[in-house]
Amino acid sequence: MELIKPGRQFDFMSKRWLFMGLSGILLILSIISFIVPGPKLGTDFKGGTEVEVAFKAPVSSAEVREAVTKSGFDSPDVVSVADQANPNRYLVRVHEVSALSEPQKGAVREHMCLAPEGGSVPEDRCPEAVRATEVKFSPGGDKISARYEVAPDLEGIKKQLEGIEGVEIRPGANNPLVVSERDHKVELYLKSKGDQLMDGLRQHLGADKVPDQALRVEWIGPKAGAQLRDAAIKSVLITIFFIMAYIAFRFDIRFAPGGILALVHDVGIALGAMVITQREITLSTVAALLTIVGYSITDTVVVYDRIRENLGKHRDMSFAAVINYSLSEMLGRTILVSATTFLSLVMFLFYGTGVIRDFAFTLVVGIVVGTYSSIYVAAPLTEWIDRRFFGSASGKRKKVSRVRTQKRADAVV
Repeated sequence: MELIKPGRQFDFMSKRWLFMGLSGILLILSIISFIVPGPKLGTDFKGGTEVEVAFKAPVSSAEVREAVTKSGFDSPDVVSVADQANPNRYLVRVHEVSALSEPQKGAVREHMCLAPEGGSVPEDRCPEAVRATEVKFSPGGDKISARYEVAPDLEGIKKQLEGIEGVEIRPGANNPLVVSERDHKVELYLKSKGDQLMDGLRQHLGADKVPDQALRVEWIGPKAGAQLRDAAIKSVLITIFFIMAYIAFRFDIRFAPGGILALVHDVGIALGAMVITQREITLSTVAALLTIVGYSITDTVVVYDRIRENLGKHRDMSFAAVINYSLSEMLGRTILVSATTFLSLVMFLFYGTGVIRDFAFTLVVGIVVGTYSSIYVAAPLTEWIDRRFFGSASGKRKKVSRVRTQKRADAVV
């Protein structure tokens, strides 16, 4: 398919500063968006709870999402899990975690009669059988461990925790449980966010559809989420570093800064679009950004390769003229490749679900911006760097070319 007739030339470089200014504005808006309204981090980075459920009867992802939302959970992510044995299997992710807040921990210590450091508790309200000498909380927030001086009163301990907001003991015959009679150590299991989610599903979908237990309940704490976030940032930076090294080795040191700035431009604007539209940033988003990096640099390398080839063929042309000539030659190919990928992703954007739709949105923005940056960011920056830092070398090349041309003219005459 021939989109642009061979030999047709476009003057891209005459408008380069206009489009460079547009790119600068878009990048500034992307940076501002990280302050207002700020990124909406997903479970992978912010922490949250993940529950896998195999329903007893057919149920749609929309029904599950609605039931979870009605149960008090914000922006749940519901994904269907392919399982031939159970086609009604879903993975539900929510932002809430079971970890207790400091005010909740303080309330638990107070209700369990744990004496403050250097203080005491009233004996009439806190007999020895329910007066804890040590209280510890599990990282997940679903278990409390306590020690006592004498044999503990389990029923009294259970009543102590009644009425604390956000703290509820999990039903069961062995809860609380004495785990060490010698040390008078007791463990109390609380209802986790997974348990509360399952209760909400039973309430809104019915016990005939929701099983008694979830297949799997996992949680990601804020600290683990921060580690994942830092690892994601490192992966993007390391990728950009090695791409810069490859371009410098494969072409010329003049080409590397333009290619890298184009990558930063593409990733920054794509990420800014995610923040402005308040889409969740998850590990899938990082995968999409890395895909954009690969796609963008591929397009840029193809353009760079044609520029380098034409620099050798047309020594009598200026660098800006060679860039115009090379971009005009590659424009048809660039548009066709980008349009084909774009149309494929648009289908996922409109007909996909949750995470897939966000993934497709990031790639759609990245492909549009990446195609644009190969023409109006990478190439113009390379020309500016050549003129600013390698101007003398380019001038000598042009001068020699003109002398050779003059000699040929004299010879013909």
